[in-house]
Amino acid sequence: MALADRFLTLGRDVHSGEVLARGGDPEAHSILERTGFVPVVRLHETYHRLPLGLDEAEEKRLATRAVARLRAVKYDVVTDHVFDTETREARYLPLGSQVAHLAEQIRDATTSDEVADALTELTASHDGVLIALGEVLAATAAFYQDLGQPPDPHTAKRLQYLAEHRLAVLWSDLAHIRNDLADRHQDHPQRRACTAEVGPDEREASAVCACPPPPPRLTTTPVAAPAAPAPAPPRR
Repeated sequence: MALADRFLTLGRDVHSGEVLARGGDPEAHSILERTGFVPVVRLHETYHRLPLGLDEAEEKRLATRAVARLRAVKYDVVTDHVFDTETREARYLPLGSQVAHLAEQIRDATTSDEVADALTELTASHDGVLIALGEVLAATAAFYQDLGQPPDPHTAKRLQYLAEHRLAVLWSDLAHIRNDLADRHQDHPQRRACTAEVGPDEREASAVCACPPPPPRLTTTPVAAPAAPAPAPPRR
């Protein structure tokens, strides 16, 4: 992580009057959003602002809290005097990080049973993560339904569609994969649990483990969607 990604500015913009935060890495952006800031994505930059319609006291409260949370995890924050604080607010593990821990369990898994156990947390039919996500979408749809603005019923229907169709397909596919792995009881041929024991035929006196070094993890870069084809010239 570049050193510049640990640096942010947070203050009131002299032109717009908005309280803006610029800089930081995805973790800092998550902290800002959890403190109430709204991401603004532009062609050449991404920054965060406080929501519209807040009074000055609420803006100060949220901005000061963001500074306290960012500095608590060692971000360098340059801020207006009115938002500066010596408070360092403790940060608790967010729900998303707990779910992401399932990925670490799967990366370290050596058997199909271990992966099935991790996927069960997503697919459990009563209290799995995907079932809970469906309830969140349904609850948000119900909130939008009678909110009073013209686009709101359309937004509610869109949320219902995502819950009933898109999310249902994802749950069905993952549940099938989980059940397949649960039936296999298979060791992964390229992975094995490390016993930290050295075999009797080991020649190196300094050896502490007989396991081969793990292969390097590959990082993938998102592939851009193909550009739409140019329209054909009109026929003469």
